[in-house]
Amino acid sequence: MQRRQLLTFSGAALALGALPASALAQAAAAPASTAGQVTRIIVPFGAGGPIDVTARVLAEHVREQLGGPVIIENRAGAGGNIGMEAAARAAPDGYTLGIATTASHGINPWLFAKLPYDPAKDFLPVTQMLRVPNVLVVNAETAQRLNIQTLTDLVRYAKANPARLNYGSGGVGSAGHLAGEMFKNAAGIFALHIPYNGGNPAQLALLSGQVDFNFDNLATAAPNIRAGRLKALAVTTPQRSAVMPDLPTVAETYPGFEIDTWWGLVVPAGTPPARVAQLNQVFTAALRSPEVKARFATLMAEPAPTTPEAFGEFMARERAKYERAVKLSGATVN
Repeated sequence: MQRRQLLTFSGAALALGALPASALAQAAAAPASTAGQVTRIIVPFGAGGPIDVTARVLAEHVREQLGGPVIIENRAGAGGNIGMEAAARAAPDGYTLGIATTASHGINPWLFAKLPYDPAKDFLPVTQMLRVPNVLVVNAETAQRLNIQTLTDLVRYAKANPARLNYGSGGVGSAGHLAGEMFKNAAGIFALHIPYNGGNPAQLALLSGQVDFNFDNLATAAPNIRAGRLKALAVTTPQRSAVMPDLPTVAETYPGFEIDTWWGLVVPAGTPPARVAQLNQVFTAALRSPEVKARFATLMAEPAPTTPEAFGEFMARERAKYERAVKLSGATVN
């Protein structure tokens, strides 16, 4: 089975402070960068997507603090694995960062038979960048015809009409696929999964009525929700979205349900602690800036600056969650 590109995000911003005081002191005393030294950020997906766009926004805001050019290097392929392998093999000097994603550091360790990197051992966390909610959406005509206005209505219909519903996703092992399987398990219902070759074809299938519901990225789905072509039932983040605060969360009905898209910055293992602390300070300051928040808001993404320790703990929890989700789905890539 072919792995499709994954995009999915959520969560509250955490304050810097978990690093040892000595590391923070070294970071404050250390020069920002060797004059003219190039810092590169490896994006494990192609140019133009949300991950690439947000990386370029940050690059614009940290050049001065890092004392030299900050370039974006796109290394797309294999669901993010090619780019993360390049980041893992880079010199651990603090001048090469990679962007860890839900796919590369949450799903892929369980989806692929073999990874060219170890997400737990080959990287040090710097900071989470952002999280974007996913949303459960139903084709509007389908929702009206079947009288589905709430999440409870959907579950009630599915239980009363076994095997009548289906849902689409951007591919086997994608966030939309795993969210669907987790939802079916939590609700005790069945719906046939129909994988498509990417998120856009899956959304078109939903809009045309070929499938009944999807778990889509809120930024992608919002225009069609507002236009009345899609009926939004719930977001998949633990808290409601500030963009659509009246929309409930799946967790309000099924406690503990959480699946979203996130990404953040990592460096190769062995990078000096002082440099990690320094990078954390520079990038979290940028993520908290009004300019960056405004740019990210256009993607309906919430900046989520964290300490390195907090980001590392978060990724470990995500790996544990997706181990269960991938096994539940039966998805594999050989």
